[in-house]
Amino acid sequence: MNTRIAATIKTSLATALPARTAHAAGLIANLLACFTAYFTASLLLLPLTACHAPDANANMDNAAAPLLVRQGERINVPANSPLRARLTVAAVAASSAAHTVTLPAVVEADPARSVNIVPPLTGRLLELKVKLGDSVKAGQLLAVIAAPELAQAVADADKARDARALAQHALQRAHGVNEAGANASKDLELAESNFAQAAAEATRADSRLKTLGANNSNGNGSGRTLSLTAPISGTVTALASGAGAYLNDPTAALMTIASLDPVWITAYVPENLVAAVGKGAAASASLPAYPGLALKGTVAFVGAALEADSHRNKARISFANADGKLKPNMYASVGLVLPQAAQVSVPASALLMNNDSSTVFVEVAPWTYQRRSVELGAEDGDAVRIVSGLRAGERIVTRGGVLLND
Repeated sequence: MNTRIAATIKTSLATALPARTAHAAGLIANLLACFTAYFTASLLLLPLTACHAPDANANMDNAAAPLLVRQGERINVPANSPLRARLTVAAVAASSAAHTVTLPAVVEADPARSVNIVPPLTGRLLELKVKLGDSVKAGQLLAVIAAPELAQAVADADKARDARALAQHALQRAHGVNEAGANASKDLELAESNFAQAAAEATRADSRLKTLGANNSNGNGSGRTLSLTAPISGTVTALASGAGAYLNDPTAALMTIASLDPVWITAYVPENLVAAVGKGAAASASLPAYPGLALKGTVAFVGAALEADSHRNKARISFANADGKLKPNMYASVGLVLPQAAQVSVPASALLMNNDSSTVFVEVAPWTYQRRSVELGAEDGDAVRIVSGLRAGERIVTRGGVLLND
């Protein structure tokens, strides 16, 4: 009876308890069976048969091998530990390969190929010959402006031309009279001076009309019209007014024409990388607008001053844009290739966090490891440079180190 009770209790406990504690279930079952037998014998006044707990090691399997053994700061992985198959150990090496940094960027028109069209005189915009986004050729008519001040400038030029002609005739007469001996030399000199002054004034008036772009202006009875033409070939990238508007600010641009082939892709370089980025650095660019487009180039120049608000410098890379796909103000990402001194590099999988520091497990003896803090440098894909904490040639756990982690 005792045997049957013990077997039943043992089976129930073994089912409820984990496999590794099955031997403990046997001990408990035997003890309960002994107690039951004693209680039954007392009630029935029967002699108590021998009952004792079996040896704790009688039905136990061999103890499971420990996964690891800690010896102070060192961790040893025993020969029969299954962790050995899960750990990858390799020697670290120094790398001097260039480091690529990715920076935010934007597409810009080349400032040397952009022109703001500012009317030289105030007035009323009579005709607008182009629209925003139009392509124009150098010399193409852009707008016609009625400018009251232009009438005065044209009148001054007409007066100056007439005065020059009159002074020229007077000079010719003075030469004739002087050759006949009928006047003094001072009269000839005065005529020559008057002609020189009249010629200078006519030249000044003509130059003013030319500067205003009105050297071909035509009269319309009550005033003059000013024709604005394109100084360069390009695209109208900005337009500020429409036909009929009054242009009262002589410093405000009516429109902007920019040549968009080539264009700049301007990268914003943080202050800590300014010293490493220079003219001629290899660069690549990608744009969210064209996911499959990869552009290669070199830095054309780096700005002489940092931006006051962001403390970043501008590095500009020139790219051909014959098809017009690259449009000003598009977002982009620029990868700059920066030279690096030789440094130890480890896989990212080797790094573990311990409190607030980055650590690796260094092999100090065969299958014995010790945690060591390291200072991280730049990331190169799946590898991370180590500024301090490791030397080239040391062996570390490159994969599976989390199994040794606390």
